[in-house]
Amino acid sequence: MSANTTPHRPVMDSRHGDCKDRQTSTTIMAENDTLECVTEHERILQEIESTDTACVGPTLRSIYDDQPNAHKRFMEKLDARIRNHDREIEKMCNFHHQGFVDAITELLKVRADSEKLMGQVTDTNRRLQHAGREVTSQTDEVIHCRLQQRNMVTTVEKLQLCLPVLEMYSKLKEQLESKRHYAALKTMEQLEKVYIPRVSQYRFCQIMAENLPRLREEIKEISMSDLKDFLESIRKHSDKVGEMAMRQAQKHRTFNSALTKQACLGHYTKPVYSVIGPTHAHIHNALMRDDDDVDDEDEDGTEEEADEEILMAHDLVDFSPVYRCLHIYTVLGNRETFENYYRKQRKKQARLVLQPQGNMHETVEGYTRYFNQIVGFFVVEDHILHATRGLVTRPFTDELWNMALSKIIAVLRTHSSYCDDPDLVLDLKNLIVIFADTLQGYGFPVNRLFDLLFEVRDQYNETLLKKWSLVFREIFELDNYSPIPVETEEEYKLVISRFPFHDAEIEKQDFPKKLPMSQSVPQIYTQVKEFIYASLKFSESLHRSSTEIDDMLRKSTNLLLTRTLNSCLQNHIKKPHIGLTELVQIIINTTHLEQACRYLEDFITNITNVSPETVHTTRLYGLSTFKDARHAAEGEIYTKLNQKIDEFIQLADYDWNMAESDGRASGYLMDLINFLRSTFQVFTHLPNNNNDHGSMSGKVAQTACMSACKHLSTSLMQMLLDTELKQISMGAIQQFNLDVIQCELFASSEPVPGFQGDTLQMAFIDLRQLLDLFLVWDWSTYLADYGQPTSKYLRVSPATALALLEKMKDTSKKNNIFSQFRKNERDKQKLIETVVKQLRSLVNLMSS
Repeated sequence: MSANTTPHRPVMDSRHGDCKDRQTSTTIMAENDTLECVTEHERILQEIESTDTACVGPTLRSIYDDQPNAHKRFMEKLDARIRNHDREIEKMCNFHHQGFVDAITELLKVRADSEKLMGQVTDTNRRLQHAGREVTSQTDEVIHCRLQQRNMVTTVEKLQLCLPVLEMYSKLKEQLESKRHYAALKTMEQLEKVYIPRVSQYRFCQIMAENLPRLREEIKEISMSDLKDFLESIRKHSDKVGEMAMRQAQKHRTFNSALTKQACLGHYTKPVYSVIGPTHAHIHNALMRDDDDVDDEDEDGTEEEADEEILMAHDLVDFSPVYRCLHIYTVLGNRETFENYYRKQRKKQARLVLQPQGNMHETVEGYTRYFNQIVGFFVVEDHILHATRGLVTRPFTDELWNMALSKIIAVLRTHSSYCDDPDLVLDLKNLIVIFADTLQGYGFPVNRLFDLLFEVRDQYNETLLKKWSLVFREIFELDNYSPIPVETEEEYKLVISRFPFHDAEIEKQDFPKKLPMSQSVPQIYTQVKEFIYASLKFSESLHRSSTEIDDMLRKSTNLLLTRTLNSCLQNHIKKPHIGLTELVQIIINTTHLEQACRYLEDFITNITNVSPETVHTTRLYGLSTFKDARHAAEGEIYTKLNQKIDEFIQLADYDWNMAESDGRASGYLMDLINFLRSTFQVFTHLPNNNNDHGSMSGKVAQTACMSACKHLSTSLMQMLLDTELKQISMGAIQQFNLDVIQCELFASSEPVPGFQGDTLQMAFIDLRQLLDLFLVWDWSTYLADYGQPTSKYLRVSPATALALLEKMKDTSKKNNIFSQFRKNERDKQKLIETVVKQLRSLVNLMSS
């Protein structure tokens, strides 16, 4: 032990010496540093001792850069410094060597004790290990049990955290299977925000969390599919909803009308509904009220009717899909997308609903189906508007209604123009009124629909006018144009109950008797009243004042009288088969119809309760209508009479070259005069009382007789002066004179009473003066008195005399070949030539 440690002692002493020397040298160097004058070598050594090894190079290089042999001196200085340090080290080692030896000795003593202690510890450890082996095994079991118990507690705790998640997920599956999608979304929200974050570290929760977005998309798709089914459903059921709503509106309107009538009769009760039309609350409440309310309101109604009254939109259409879809999209944050989709689809459906069928105008069922669909559409929209918040808004429904209203008006304006049945137009008007009242009750503006009704009213009046035109034509065709025979007082009362006829003289007459007008008069009067009733039907329920209704009735009646009836009369008068007798009866009929116009005005006044003295009251134009028809009939009488005269004249067969006359009038002219006598006899047989139609028939007869005589005179004059007639003999003139004499005798016989003096004979004065001029051959008097007011032949013009004289001149030349050898004949020819020259000069003078 000592051998081993001895060699190390010097080393320890040298180390101690080195440390001591280093401290001494350090002190010396510190002292040298304080000196201002040190040698260069001392400085270098100080740098070497104080500088890192890596920085010694430049210092050593400076040694060799100095004077020659400087490095040898430096080496000597360096050796001296080393020896100095060695001495210091040795001193330090010698100083600490004894303490080191003492420490080693004490350590050796401790070694023996430590080995003994080590043996004791090892033995104790062995005995302890043997004794604690059983305890260790039991402790391991306890530790294992404790670990299991802790794991079980941890597992229970984790399961308790996971069980709500699993229960909620199971609940979610059940909700999805039962299609409770809105509740499923709420469950998903709870899973995501509350339950899954508690156990998010588990894999199954991650799977659940990843599966939830997919389930949301499925719910969204399913709800959208339900919405599409809902839209299809309301499209199919909108007509039923509209039918129910319009039926309710019609019942309310009927109920209000009944209340109004009761109020007018003094049995007023408090109204349940508005008289003008059902409000939204009325219809809505009516559709939602229960059976007891229905029974209280209508005790006479059947149970089936009561069940029918309580039906409303959601009774016919299941709105739950749109509610669910709205809630689902709201929860998913896509409410705006859903609203836009719903509104877009409803706009498309609105356009489809507003498209009418091509043959809608043919039946009232077509219009009813069209209106029911539109009403159903807007009833559903109104229900959605009030049942949901924001799915549809009032501006949106107003936009839809304005678009629909423009389309409806255009469709009705087009299709109503195709209607030619007034009953169908009236049904259309009633449908429009119910349609407008129904939608007005739901808050939609319908003023434009009532404005449209004025256009439909014009169309209705046109169809009525066409219908009554056929009625009037049939009446005129079936009329016998003879006075109405009345056998008994009952028949008389029956006639005057249909037509306002009052004549004191006829009432005094005994039965049987005849009324002056024909059967068509009371029929036309009755039909005019029926027209007024038919026109009044359209004015009902239009919410117009009595003055406006009175004005509409009068205007439509004026159209009937001035256009329809007048046209039928004019056309009937001009028909070829209408004879003079029928025309005379038509004149009498129009007179009675004209007198009855004031009764028609009273009839309208009684209906509308508007005084005829009102400033803006329209007057009936029947007076002018029947006057025009009467004038047309009179003109037709004159025309037909003249045409008949022309037919007789066409039968004339004169021998214009005859030498002497037959001594009697022509047969055609006698037949014509007999015809005129019998015709004017018809006028004579007309009732000639002191009334208007009696004086009227006399005036017509006088005018007709004068017209016939003038036309006969003109026709006979044209026959003489016909350019086709080249020759006329004196015998023909004499025969023609006999016929004119018969005409004058007819005129003087007063075929129609009332003419004064020779008024009727004056129609033939032109012929008479012309014939007298040629028969008397009084040319000297004619030429001498020509142009004098007192001339005997004042009405014979030079042109007329010249034309007839030339025809006789040619006849004399051709028929008397040897007349030029006879002195009398030659004188006559010279006279004719002289007269012809003078007449031509007069004609030329007149023409110039």
